[in-house]
Amino acid sequence: MRIVAGLAVVAMLVAGTSTAQADTLDYVALGDSAAAGPLIPNQDPALWCLRSDRDYPQVAAKILGARLTDVTCSGAKTDDFAGRQFGFVAPQYDALKSTTDLVSLTIGANDIGLFQTALSCINLLPEPVGVSCHDRYNAGGTDQLAQAVEAWAPEFGAALDEIKRRSPNAKLLVTGYGTYIRPGGCYPRQPVWGRDGDYLQSVMNKISATAKAEAAKRGATFVDFAAVTVGHDICAAAADRYLEGLIPTTIAAPLHPNAAGMKAFGTAVAKATDLVGPAA
Repeated sequence: MRIVAGLAVVAMLVAGTSTAQADTLDYVALGDSAAAGPLIPNQDPALWCLRSDRDYPQVAAKILGARLTDVTCSGAKTDDFAGRQFGFVAPQYDALKSTTDLVSLTIGANDIGLFQTALSCINLLPEPVGVSCHDRYNAGGTDQLAQAVEAWAPEFGAALDEIKRRSPNAKLLVTGYGTYIRPGGCYPRQPVWGRDGDYLQSVMNKISATAKAEAAKRGATFVDFAAVTVGHDICAAAADRYLEGLIPTTIAAPLHPNAAGMKAFGTAVAKATDLVGPAA
């Protein structure tokens, strides 16, 4: 009888564990360096993706008590979801399962080449000494970067469709990018002329607006990182920054979120699931 009773207790414990595992939110995070957190300690041993254990997916997963599969990777473009980034990193889509409950996604800046564009906007001397990147990318009356964002839109929409196909029951959270630089900039503290800073932010805003529009077409939820970072941009005091400037003031990559920014983003993502209260 003792053996039978003991087996019954074990069976109850196993059943309870299985139920708890089944109730755990299965969360997959996709995206680029704005999600991965390059250089923020501690970095994943797979150093080629420059992914932090304090990136926003990690923050959100802890708030939600979720089981996280984080395949965000610095440098990722939309086609790296289906292909092998750097020739050997597994396609990010491979992390998606039919049982996935939640997916977050940040992508687009690398498709447009925005980081390289930002570096080309640096001017160490005030106008008129130097070349305006706004003028360069709008030569002939055509905004080259705006055109690039418009060309990217259907590719991004197709990516959302593929995510829904692979994980049909998952809640999909699409994020935008932050407010990196305030109107008019803060030259020379950040060595980008005011009008060039405004131009760069307008391109970032266009990527975010495009992501939001494509998400809305498919019933996905948009998480507005631009609103989260107002007053915490690269012109803010070092202690208030969520986004680092050309010379970081904390351990983080230039022109990327720092640990404080990732905490704010992760909190916003967790709240967007509607699974946590307003105090989280």
